[in-house]
Amino acid sequence: METDYRILVVDDEERIRRLLKMYLEREGYQIEEAENGITALEMAVEKDYDLILLDIMMPGKDGVEVCRDLREKKPTPVIMLTAKGEEINRVQGFEAGTDDYIVKPFSPREVVLRVKAILRRSSNHGYIQADTSTKDILVFPHLNIDNDAHRVTADGVEVTLTPKEYELLYFLAKSTDKVFDREQLLKEVWHYEFFGDLRTVDTHVKRLREKLNKVSENAAKMIVTVWGVGYKFEVVNG
Repeated sequence: METDYRILVVDDEERIRRLLKMYLEREGYQIEEAENGITALEMAVEKDYDLILLDIMMPGKDGVEVCRDLREKKPTPVIMLTAKGEEINRVQGFEAGTDDYIVKPFSPREVVLRVKAILRRSSNHGYIQADTSTKDILVFPHLNIDNDAHRVTADGVEVTLTPKEYELLYFLAKSTDKVFDREQLLKEVWHYEFFGDLRTVDTHVKRLREKLNKVSENAAKMIVTVWGVGYKFEVVNG
């Protein structure tokens, strides 16, 4: 089995890189490696990867820094690798824009399943769709969300989002005018409990609004803050 999906594996431990490479290559993925954050960021900016597996704890530049710097330039999907007990690091990772995390020691099978799930949701390969009659499309004034292709357009211009930004937008847009508190969004979009640390939701909403606003101010206004409660999606006709 061969695919044209290219994945960057970043970890300062060679044995972990070898293990991940072995299992992912069995699935037909093309694997490249980096042993530190500085090299990883250079490679991620220079090349186009479909996914990056990124260890959090690395010397020099850690995974959170790499993800944060990468998000300023590219929406490449990122799965963080984190050791048990690094709760605060996982929170920081989500705030930096990671799309998922896997706790060490991990099952290689779990890694493969998580990788496949992210690639299904986010890859540009999914943009080539044929039968438009069965498409799952949300159409609003100033904003279209094609869930089959995972494509968002605002006033006719495509908006590039990370997988988690897309999931957040789609989740809100499916329930127009319904208010969701941050705990609900963490559970439904991130599938993770943050035990009271809700900053990652605000960070992603801010980033999502900024990206939409660059293309359409009206589209950005559809994500509404309900003070003291959370967020909702409200149709703007103006």
